[in-house]
Amino acid sequence: MLPNREGQRVPDVTFKIRRDNQWAEVSSADLFKGKTVVLFALPGAYTPTCSSEHLPGFNRLAPVFKSRGVDDIICLSVNDAFVMNEWATAQEAENLTLIPDGNGQFTQGMGMLVDKSDLGFGQRSWRYSMLVEDGIVRKMFIEPEKEGDPFEVSGAETLLHYLDPDAPLPEPVAIFTKPGCPFCARAKALLDDALLPYEEITLGKGITSRTLQAVAGAGTTPQVFIGGRKIGGHEALQAWLADRHVSVLAPA
Repeated sequence: MLPNREGQRVPDVTFKIRRDNQWAEVSSADLFKGKTVVLFALPGAYTPTCSSEHLPGFNRLAPVFKSRGVDDIICLSVNDAFVMNEWATAQEAENLTLIPDGNGQFTQGMGMLVDKSDLGFGQRSWRYSMLVEDGIVRKMFIEPEKEGDPFEVSGAETLLHYLDPDAPLPEPVAIFTKPGCPFCARAKALLDDALLPYEEITLGKGITSRTLQAVAGAGTTPQVFIGGRKIGGHEALQAWLADRHVSVLAPA
C-alpha cells in the first residue's frame, strides 16, 4: 500500500534543474521552508491525463489557491529537466513551478515510486497531490491503487475544496484580441486584476475577423466570453466585473 505521509516532513533532496540554459540546483528547503505549498505529482510529462487535465487544472486555479494563502504550486514528475522545461512551455504553465525529479529521489522518499515498466516508462511517480506547510505534509490525496492511471482524487478542485470548502471555481474565460489593440490590453489587465485566468485568441494566428464575426457577432476587439456567455468588449467587461468579481474571487 502506498504510504500517506501526513504529519511528516518532505524528503530532503536536491533537484537538478535547467535555468537560463545552465545547470542549477534547488533543494527541498528552497521549495518548502517557510512556505505554504501545493504539490501535485504525476506519471509523466506529455502523457494524456497529465497534459489534458491534471496540470491544466492546477494552472487554471492557481490564482484562487494563491488568494487563499498558497505561496507556490509545484508540479513534480520523474522526468529530466529538459523535458519538464519544454512541457512547461507547451502547456503555458506560467502559474506553476515544474520540478524534475529525474532520479526519483524525492518520489522514492515519499514512498510513491512505482514500476511502470509495462509501459516502457521504468520507475515513475504515482499520481497524488498534497498541501505542505513549512516542509510538513498537512494533507495528501493519493489516487487509488488500480490498474491503469486513475485520476479521481488528486485534481486541483479536490485540494482547493479541502483548503476552502466554500471556494468558488472561476468560470472559463476566453478573450479575442488583435496585436496593438489598446482596449484589448485594458481588458486583459482587468481580468488579471480580478484574478480571472483566461485563454487569449489572437487574430492573425489562423483566426480572422470573419471568425470573430461568426462567433461574437461583432468584428471589433476585444470580445470576451465567460462561462460560455458573451460579455462583449472592454466596457462591457468592466461593468460585468463591477457587478460580480468581488463576490466571485474575494480572498478567504
